[in-house]
Amino acid sequence: MSNSAQATGTRGGAGRRRSVARLLAVQALYQIELSNIEAGGGAGADAVIAEFVKHRLGQEIEGENYGEADRALFVDIVRGASARQGELDGMISSALSEEWPLHRLETILRAILRAGAYELLGRADVPPRVVISEYLDVAHAFFAGKEPGMVNGVLDRLARVLRQDEADHGLGPDRGGGPASR
Repeated sequence: MSNSAQATGTRGGAGRRRSVARLLAVQALYQIELSNIEAGGGAGADAVIAEFVKHRLGQEIEGENYGEADRALFVDIVRGASARQGELDGMISSALSEEWPLHRLETILRAILRAGAYELLGRADVPPRVVISEYLDVAHAFFAGKEPGMVNGVLDRLARVLRQDEADHGLGPDRGGGPASR
């Protein structure tokens, strides 16, 4: 089983469908950014969403079947993160160290952080600890080094600012959720 499939394989039912949606949303955001870089404008969110719905949601990809995705969540994350990218990038940048500005991060890492930041900002129905845990799993699907710790640290910092009323996020550096390295 691939790392991507492992990232979505630990939950059942609706939880798994949401996990698959998050993984695919990160991949869609990655595709949008690459398309924008390569084509100087590239594919918009709706075009990439349509492609993913037609060719990837519920399909076997690279020999792995990720199962069904929560289509509404997938669409919301991709549209929301795309529409609010400037706002999200500003928030993410404020949580990063000066030595590692957002533009220096790998494209997939930016996509993970944007999707997670969007959920923290725009999806009050999802507890911060769930957002952090889900995107930590996604980061582990793509990275084996320090990057998942960075994702954990950045999203925990953002959760503390955006969700002050939900004090215990459960995955911060002082709660056993891993290092808050930058």
